[in-house]
Amino acid sequence: MWLYARRYPGTVGLRDALQLLPDLLRLLQGLITDKAVQRGVRVKLALLLVYLLIPVDLVPDFLPVIGYADDIIILAVALRFAVRSAGPEPLRRHWQGTTAGLAFIEKLAGLRSGGAPSLPGAR
Repeated sequence: MWLYARRYPGTVGLRDALQLLPDLLRLLQGLITDKAVQRGVRVKLALLLVYLLIPVDLVPDFLPVIGYADDIIILAVALRFAVRSAGPEPLRRHWQGTTAGLAFIEKLAGLRSGGAPSLPGAR
């Protein structure tokens, strides 16, 4: 997030990211338990959730900048895969956060075009 905030000043704050995290975890949980979503998509999203929650990463978090970038990149790739396979409707159906948060997640998943996605509460 720090790297993203430096690239797009004024769009991401730590407070915004912390508000988005619980909503994102609820979204993943909802998609994983939704029987209407294909099993392969649910399995991959479950693996994503495990990856995000365990303390071991591909790139250790103590490395400046790139330590957390791998989490965001893997999250974006997984969301794009899920949306391509299951469509945008399950994503929208299971989102429990703000509309601004949904807009950010949709942009991260490749549903919206344009510039940098803004997190909720961004200036």
